[in-house]
Amino acid sequence: MQLITTLGRLVAYLEKGLLALMLGAMILIATTQIVMRNVWGTGIDWSDPLLRVMVLWIGLLGAIAATRDGNHIKIDLLSKLLPTTARRFLTPLTNLISATICAIICYHAIRFVAMEYHDGTTAFATVPAWVCELIIPIGFGLMALRFLTDAFSTLLTMPQQNVK
Repeated sequence: MQLITTLGRLVAYLEKGLLALMLGAMILIATTQIVMRNVWGTGIDWSDPLLRVMVLWIGLLGAIAATRDGNHIKIDLLSKLLPTTARRFLTPLTNLISATICAIICYHAIRFVAMEYHDGTTAFATVPAWVCELIIPIGFGLMALRFLTDAFSTLLTMPQQNVK
């Protein structure tokens, strides 16, 4: 159990570090581009496509982190209307549904990235598009895994009722 907790913390630090690094790089690249355009009337050809890819990566890394911390968008109208006993089963159920949806998106994202790989499309400079798009199946795969583990951990930590 301690190994899982340590591994979870390590992954969280890695995610936060990657988010901070990407955001810092985006700010640096965008600022450099603005200064170059306004002062010297030139710019870096590949910076705009790179910034678009970085927005994609930051968005999905943020979604992964939000899923980890339980800060993702939730529609919980039912949880407010249902009685307490029914609410206990709603969270694992919604986590299972969310895991299923994320897994379906991950599957189709894998197919999309594979098509991009076979087509040999480039995103910018000589960087293949599939490399830039890898975050889509990785992100939704990690979110599916997190929702699934949250569903089972919620079920396992539910108080057991005595059956007579």
